[in-house]
Amino acid sequence: MNDTASGEAISKHDKLMFWGCFIALITTAFAFVSRLFLLGEWAGEFGLDQAQTGELAGIGIWPFALSIIIFSLFIDKIGYKFAMIFSFVGYLVWSVVGVAAFFVSDGGDGNTDLAYSMLYWGSFLLGLSNGTVEAYINPVVATMFSKNKTKWLNILHAGWPGGLVIVGLVTIALSAMGVDWWIKIGIIAVPAVIFFLMLVPLKFPANERVAAGVSYKEMIGEFGMLTALIVAFLATLQFIQFFPTVHPGVFIALGVASVIVVGAYTQKLGNPFVFVMALIMMPLATTEIGTDGWIEEIMKGIAKGKFDPGLVLVYTSFIMMVLRFCAGPIVHALSPIGLLIGSAILAVVGLWWLSFSAGLVIFAAATLYAFGKTFFWPTMLGIVSEQSPKGGALTLNALGGIGMLAVGVLGFPYIGVLQADKQIDAIVASEEIAEDLPGLVVDGELTAIQQKKTYGIIEYQALDTEKVDELLEPLSEEEKEAVSAEIKEVSEKSAQGALANMAVFPAIMLVAYILMFIYFRSKGGYAAQHLTTDEGLSPEAEAKAAAAAQE
Repeated sequence: MNDTASGEAISKHDKLMFWGCFIALITTAFAFVSRLFLLGEWAGEFGLDQAQTGELAGIGIWPFALSIIIFSLFIDKIGYKFAMIFSFVGYLVWSVVGVAAFFVSDGGDGNTDLAYSMLYWGSFLLGLSNGTVEAYINPVVATMFSKNKTKWLNILHAGWPGGLVIVGLVTIALSAMGVDWWIKIGIIAVPAVIFFLMLVPLKFPANERVAAGVSYKEMIGEFGMLTALIVAFLATLQFIQFFPTVHPGVFIALGVASVIVVGAYTQKLGNPFVFVMALIMMPLATTEIGTDGWIEEIMKGIAKGKFDPGLVLVYTSFIMMVLRFCAGPIVHALSPIGLLIGSAILAVVGLWWLSFSAGLVIFAAATLYAFGKTFFWPTMLGIVSEQSPKGGALTLNALGGIGMLAVGVLGFPYIGVLQADKQIDAIVASEEIAEDLPGLVVDGELTAIQQKKTYGIIEYQALDTEKVDELLEPLSEEEKEAVSAEIKEVSEKSAQGALANMAVFPAIMLVAYILMFIYFRSKGGYAAQHLTTDEGLSPEAEAKAAAAAQE
């Protein structure tokens, strides 16, 4: 394992550090998929609609964003090792709480309210642990490979799809064996213990920003008021949803105050490039993480009797893993911005094709989608780290934090809303359901409708199952089962159409990347910014680096 860009061999210590961080990222993938593969089962057990299921998915996502941003503010003070230990403890607690929730629920016959609360709050802690992992692995790897960040961050982030492949196959196998869902939760303890044992004896490096003598105030200044405004907006939405009994004005005031504090401290709007990249990260995260989180549930109706719907995620993740390991020559050939432009085009076409493909053709469409989404996340991190090295751990990690906050607050529920809309359209269009259940559709309108709102801003309509049950009541038991099966089948198949709506997000990104390409072209081409010279650090910076080194 050599850094070919610098021509230097990598020490045994740094190899262990890199692969320990790699396995820690695999653990976050275990946390992500093991929950999301269970969303459908939990929805049935706890009586959740699509948007509510999206909220349960989101509670495991948005705390990721808060922890990665908050830890990044102080991680150079408290140390990367402390962050690593915190994440490990969080994973162990989740595995215990999640497993206990299964036995409390007892398949829906026990205390389901308590079980749901355990899963909900356990997922919150799990999200904090995931964010903490990203808070230390990204700056550690960016520091160890400061002359070739985009390449090595892509290789590091091969751990994410690698973990998705492993836990996806394991989960599918366990489902085929008919095992209870607590086992699918408990397996996260395996990679968690491995990365802890690998990393706990190692000495973590000082961040590149610290080693170069860049002050804490300068780091916050790169973040600035503009990027703080994005975080405050998304966090305010989340807190309003999370604490419904508190007046929204309280959180709005706190959000405004936080932006003012950042502005007063830094007296800077922030790096405009970081702000633009943060905006792009919101549709990017929804395109990748949001779609991945829902894909197993979306594909259920199409895959029934043909293949396990989870295989679509496993397949696309395998492609991502392989391509990210090969990131070096690809980035060199296309440049980071060119790579993002090509990726956005493939993602648009792939999602659109997935929205109507059937049978094995689904995997052809999924191939395009996989090629498209592969380099989005790590390349964006690499570009921000290369263009804003003074931002250190904060700007590097805040980008991922904003992405996760956006997908948790808006992305997951929005995709659920899209599916709810498609479900209603499909039921209205079904002649069989209209004939077999008179009164459900009148003058082209569904009568069993509930008006709902999620996160206080997204209004949507959902199927009113209680009203459907009332309409079914006059029918015989055999007719009830037949009509219910028709509604379920039509609903499951309708979800696939939501993917076409999702293609708008990579389309927005494509426009942004083209404009970014034109910008860098006007400056003579893309070039990374460095805090140090090839001759090394100044004596003052060397002294600061030695003082800041983390045990």
